[in-house]
Amino acid sequence: MVQIAFILLTHKDPETVIRQAARLTAAGDCVSIHFDARANPNDFVKIADGLADNPQVTFAKKRLKCGWGEWSLVAATLEAVKAAVEAFPEATHFYMLSGDCMQIKSAEYAHQRLADEQCDYIESFDFFNSDWIKTGFKEERLIYRHWFNERTHKWWFYKSYEWQKRLGITRKVPADVEMMIGSQWWCLRRDTILKVLQFCVDRPEVMKFFSTTWIPDETFFQTVVRHVVPEREIRSRTLTFLMFTDYGMPVTFYNDHYDMLLAQDYLFARKISPTAKELKTRLGTLWGEEGMAFPISNEGRAMFGFLTQKGREGHRFAPRFWETEATLGRDRALYVVVCKKWHVAKRLVEQIRTRSDLPCVNYLFNEEEELPPLGGIEKTLEKRNRHRRALLRMLLEYHRSDRLLICVDPSDFDLLRDLTSDKSETRILEIQTEFSDDYLVGHAQRIGLAGHDSPPQIYERVLPTIRYDLRYESERIRDAEFEHFWRIREASGLAGNAEPLAQFLKIDTDTAAEIAATHYLFSD
Repeated sequence: MVQIAFILLTHKDPETVIRQAARLTAAGDCVSIHFDARANPNDFVKIADGLADNPQVTFAKKRLKCGWGEWSLVAATLEAVKAAVEAFPEATHFYMLSGDCMQIKSAEYAHQRLADEQCDYIESFDFFNSDWIKTGFKEERLIYRHWFNERTHKWWFYKSYEWQKRLGITRKVPADVEMMIGSQWWCLRRDTILKVLQFCVDRPEVMKFFSTTWIPDETFFQTVVRHVVPEREIRSRTLTFLMFTDYGMPVTFYNDHYDMLLAQDYLFARKISPTAKELKTRLGTLWGEEGMAFPISNEGRAMFGFLTQKGREGHRFAPRFWETEATLGRDRALYVVVCKKWHVAKRLVEQIRTRSDLPCVNYLFNEEEELPPLGGIEKTLEKRNRHRRALLRMLLEYHRSDRLLICVDPSDFDLLRDLTSDKSETRILEIQTEFSDDYLVGHAQRIGLAGHDSPPQIYERVLPTIRYDLRYESERIRDAEFEHFWRIREASGLAGNAEPLAQFLKIDTDTAAEIAATHYLFSD
């Protein structure tokens, strides 16, 4: 039977800590608390008094003064772990939490999840070869000694680093220890915890090494667990859902995130806004619920990226540096069909291909459509987009033509701006289609904003955003006022579409009418 010992590090808000511990222990689990010795001592007294009658709560015997990026955070965690091991002999799992975390599943679900697979959950990536660290110090975290807190003693922190670097005073990572890195929010089995504690006793030189590394809470447990547990028993992930902004700051969750949080494949989430009282209330009752089903759609990260990146995408209008001198040629013409529904654009292109000698390719910058051999530049989408004018020039030469038709997704606004800035003539035809709710649901699933099992509330929130986004893409193209621009619409019918199609392709109206009359052109 699973019993979780929650390792709770906290430094503020005693009332919240008391409520959190009471909730977690109500389902038969237990809590070990380390309260920062730097914090208000009266707050600790409130917590100790408020939980004095709860036998499922214990406290670290030694309270440490903690600082961000310091060894003290790991030392405090170890103190809370030792207290939990001693106080709760029946605990099968030890789960690291903070005061900003809250459950997003029931205890029943969490216990079953942990019982189903005998493994440890801890992010554990190769320190030197992974890209887990995005910016700033990397190997400098390890090979130099860090005695000072970077936030409270910034001058001393960087001066000591500069002196060591100038004098060449470095050190090596312990030879038999493979350095790993990952999130500090882990869930470990009891046997693993006992092995980690024994490692701390057996390897004082490793403990000494970590004690002067920078941000060791992202490396210590991640490294030691890999050292004492077989890789097959480790899942390199956390069970706590957290996200970061582009600026490296944790994403905060609010009242309207409830349904999204429950649909993620995690047991807890951080961090919950202190002002999100409704969310805290709803999540607060969740841990004790029984018989609840939790359909997992796991769209949280994709949705966050989708919503936050709008406004950043498509705003790089300057040509790439390797294309500043490249051009398709003043006497050449590029025909661009812009359509969100790729199958509609491809049907139109097929009709154009059969009724003219205009060389056509589809979404060559969006999908791995097979192209003729062009010396390797055509092999990957990355290469195609990196050298797109060169690619188009080579396609023109391959087809021995001064004209070429391609398809472009309307989200690729920077591509359209880039192409229209070329010396060649760029002619653009936008195909405006209707978007039913069913289509938008499928679109949301295709791009990872929702899953087949997502609850209706997810779609109620996502569909208006997607519909607005598609409308915005079209309006942005119209507002650009491209010189050679035409539009056909699903609602316009044959009479309204033949003329702009004829002008776009420079063909007679009868041929354009035959193309526009394709009865299945706009079918989904």
